[in-house]
Amino acid sequence: MKKIQILIVTVLISLQSLADEGMWLPYLLQSLNYKQMQALGLKLKASDIYSVNDGSLKDAIVQFGGGCTGEVISNQGLVLTNHHCGFGAIQRLSSLSNNYVKDGFWSTTKGAELPASGLTVTFIAKMEDVTTTILNGITNNTTEAQRQSIIEKNAASLVSGYAKKAFENVQIKSFYNGNMYVAITSVVYNDIRMVAAPPESIGAYGADTDNWVWPRHSADFSLFRIYANANNEPAAYSPTNKPYVPKRSLKISLKGVQEGDFTMVYGFPGRTTQYLPAIAVEQIIQRNNPIKIKIRTAVLDILKANMQQDATIKLQYASKYAGIANAWKKWQGESLGLTKTNAVAKKLAYENAFIQNIKKNTQYSIYANILPSLNEVYEQAANYFYVRDAFTETINNCEILNQSLALYTPLEKALIDGKTEVIEKEKTQFYAKYKSFAKDYSPKVDALVLAKLLDIYHTNVQPIYWGTAATINWNTYNNNGTTMAAALMASTYLADSAKAKQLLTMGNNDLLLAIQNDKAYAAASALRDGYIDNAAKQSNTYQADINTLQRNYMKAQLEVMKTSKILYPDANSTLRITYGKVLSMQPKDGVTYNYYTYLDGVVEKYIPNDYEYNVPAKLLELYRTKDYGRYGVQGKLPVCFIATNHTTGGNSGSPALDASGNLIGLNFDRAWEGTMSDINYDASICRNIMVDARYIVFIIEKFGGATHIIKELELVQ
Repeated sequence: MKKIQILIVTVLISLQSLADEGMWLPYLLQSLNYKQMQALGLKLKASDIYSVNDGSLKDAIVQFGGGCTGEVISNQGLVLTNHHCGFGAIQRLSSLSNNYVKDGFWSTTKGAELPASGLTVTFIAKMEDVTTTILNGITNNTTEAQRQSIIEKNAASLVSGYAKKAFENVQIKSFYNGNMYVAITSVVYNDIRMVAAPPESIGAYGADTDNWVWPRHSADFSLFRIYANANNEPAAYSPTNKPYVPKRSLKISLKGVQEGDFTMVYGFPGRTTQYLPAIAVEQIIQRNNPIKIKIRTAVLDILKANMQQDATIKLQYASKYAGIANAWKKWQGESLGLTKTNAVAKKLAYENAFIQNIKKNTQYSIYANILPSLNEVYEQAANYFYVRDAFTETINNCEILNQSLALYTPLEKALIDGKTEVIEKEKTQFYAKYKSFAKDYSPKVDALVLAKLLDIYHTNVQPIYWGTAATINWNTYNNNGTTMAAALMASTYLADSAKAKQLLTMGNNDLLLAIQNDKAYAAASALRDGYIDNAAKQSNTYQADINTLQRNYMKAQLEVMKTSKILYPDANSTLRITYGKVLSMQPKDGVTYNYYTYLDGVVEKYIPNDYEYNVPAKLLELYRTKDYGRYGVQGKLPVCFIATNHTTGGNSGSPALDASGNLIGLNFDRAWEGTMSDINYDASICRNIMVDARYIVFIIEKFGGATHIIKELELVQ
């Protein structure tokens, strides 16, 4: 196994990498990237970026809520992240009388900060390569089942004996498709309180139309605070907890950036698949993305129409709409970018070079069949993967189908098993989960979604994948989604809170009968069972084969392509750093995008009372009087900028840092033309989008009037 480790390091050291591409493990910067980063303008030592024993930039970076990034920006535990990352907490803390989504929130004192129940932030204490230990006992003759068993056993043994403090956690993460393993020690804080958030007309300015788009004019930020016990350690919420004192907090630069300036983004990118074969990329463009886009387009059209007509529905569905729209628009840009940059052709050219290198060197002959085998499995799996995406999108976006399965299935099982203690437990959990779901649920809206998606699913998925029961259901309702949806909604207890509550007053036999007679649950179960029997089992088998072949293909690339390909590990929600430069953009012929936007653009887009482009009166007045304070530049106020940093989902809320490690912006998006960077990074059109730090501080001080927050910050020129 040492051979693989040496190969990984050799590949990364020996190749001249592009400054823009790559999501690098920070603990390897000294040996892999530091000299190049210096050449590009970095003024820090590698130990300033990552250190285990001394405070470094690492200690100011947090995984926010499990799916975003945040950064500590004061010595009192103040955390900056995106508005859309904090949106779930903002929405949960809101009501019609205290609508923090619409009106924003600015705490006046620490005592006025609002506990965000369920929200966590995670610090990384240490990262250590443990590949040799984890893969110990695995040979070329080890089966996949044996391999997994050995890895799990070795990982459990390593974690149980790992030196750590009582409040630290250790997790083993896989890199390079299972060719490298790293032990990550982390610390999770769960007393997190909301400090401030601009109104959505500022924090989500441009909403869906501008999402994944440049030029951008959104102040996509929110502020939270970490609280700890008297020892500065994690603790459950308590009024006696104190603001967390960090090892390191970020200084905020008011200097701004110029085109060509060095930038770094530090955070937790979620998932990339840079090493897919060409056939997989082709399937994404031609089959998988189109069906997912079609389904979500239908859902979003229905939600948008109803949200515009009803304030209550808007509040209920704002967060759900944003979540659905985010991936929907990304997939469209991804397909466009993959096509524009000839990603499939580039992959094929790379694969041809891979094959030629194998032919030239006999020591690589053991890898000769890997790529043909991988291609063959993808061909065989194509229809099943298509059905998988169609089914998943249908079930996940029809709330009554999704919740019927989630709420009824465990309760039905408990009733059938007949164990009183388990039944009572499931009843309690059922109603608690139902109340949480019903709070933000509109049966009227969901009935429209259900009708539309039933039509789409049965039109686009071949009947051989439906299953017998689902086919009978569809025929019963004359192959009509509207007719079927009306019947399901009329039958289900879950579309009416009063009826749902009645379930728990029934005797166990009647309750079981009520569940089994719920037509929405029966329909959801039929679709699920048909999918499992006719597509899921096959797609899972093919996916397992692909996973094995992809791991071996990755191993082969590390050896065969070590002189012609940059092989950084794919993102997997672990701490990474990427670096590049501020750069304008030419997305298509005759079009050039400047690297900066200004408040002028906010006002130019302004549409009074529009849900996407409304501007608060106070911000308009600040613009009219040019009351920008120290944040303006020659009578203009910078808002957002772009750079070539290689980012993805999970980097939302990541700090954009200058050459000295000062915060110059807050990463929140990518330009639509380059969202294919998860699969095929191309510096010609790949840009990450950041809020300028000066606009953030301007909104806090001038718009929010939160001067006490400004006093916490260390602002530098």
